[in-house]
Amino acid sequence: MSNLEASYKLILIELRKIAEFENMYFKPIKPKLSDIELISLMILAEFKSIDSEHQLFRDIKGFEIASRIERSVYNRRKRKLFPFMEEIRMKMVEKFNEFETFFVVDSMPLEVCKISRSSRSKICKETDYAIPNKGFCASQNLHFYGYKLHAVCSINGVFRALIYLLLRFMIFIIYKILKCNYPTV
Repeated sequence: MSNLEASYKLILIELRKIAEFENMYFKPIKPKLSDIELISLMILAEFKSIDSEHQLFRDIKGFEIASRIERSVYNRRKRKLFPFMEEIRMKMVEKFNEFETFFVVDSMPLEVCKISRSSRSKICKETDYAIPNKGFCASQNLHFYGYKLHAVCSINGVFRALIYLLLRFMIFIIYKILKCNYPTV
């Protein structure tokens, strides 16, 4: 058994402990590969830093799961499973961060366009709550037009949340996500 196949089986065992069901949504024809097995294949690809699905299917050739799924079916089902993947990810994060009391918050600018084009930009201006605005990133010494991306991470390096915010809303939203009380001044 190769390292890839052993990693897949280990991920599958752990996912079966977390997930309630093998198949997440109704399919009229029962697939050969269950949803939980497909999700474990997706996690395996992320874990092994396999960026292309061509490379993934080349690597799993010869395994028992290779004959149970095709690339086109893999893509279609992968898109449909995204909400369930997020739910499983949150359960995994809760399990990893169960006893964590401290979190690190880091932010970076998400530039929509350059400052010089900000007055002409029509990106994200359809709704009032999503209008980007101008800001400054001190660490990069950069004026930008867009949003701020905040990453909330435990001390052990497990991401709890990735949030993009308008520059008007900042720290109090992050406290709300962490389920902490608002800080007293």
